[in-house]
Amino acid sequence: MFKHILVPTDGSALSTDTVKRAVDFARETGAKVTFFYAKPDYPVAFYGEGALIDPTTPEKFAEMADRQAQEILAAAQALAAAAGVACAIAAATSDVPFQAIIGAATASGCDLIFMASHGRRGLSGLLLGSETQKVLTHSKIPVLVYR
Repeated sequence: MFKHILVPTDGSALSTDTVKRAVDFARETGAKVTFFYAKPDYPVAFYGEGALIDPTTPEKFAEMADRQAQEILAAAQALAAAAGVACAIAAATSDVPFQAIIGAATASGCDLIFMASHGRRGLSGLLLGSETQKVLTHSKIPVLVYR
C-alpha cells in the first residue's frame, strides 16, 4: 500500500478536516505523512504606467507568510503526533501551488498525494478546486481527493 503521503494544507476548514482524515488513513495503512504549505510570493500589481505597491515590504510579507506556514503546519503536526503517525513538514514559496505540491511530493519521495477538493456551492460545487484539478491533471503520483 502507500508508505509516504503528501498532504497539502492551507489552514481552511476543509483543509483541516482533510488533514484529520489523512492522519487517520496514514495510521490505518502505516504510512508516514508530510504536510505541505505553499506560501504565496510577494504580490506586485501593475496598473497603467506604474506598479501598485503594497505598503508591506517583501521582507515583512515573507515573515508573515513564514509565520502563517509555521502555525498551519504545527497544527497538522500536532494532529499526527496525537495519533502516533510519523510526520514531516515542508513549505515552499510559489505563485503556482499545484506545481509546488507536485514538486514537494516528488522531492519527498511520496507515493500518494491526499488533498482537499475545495468544492464550492452551486454549479461550481460540481467541479474540483482549480489547484486540485491541476494536481490531478499533471501529477504522475496517485492523488486521493477528500470531499
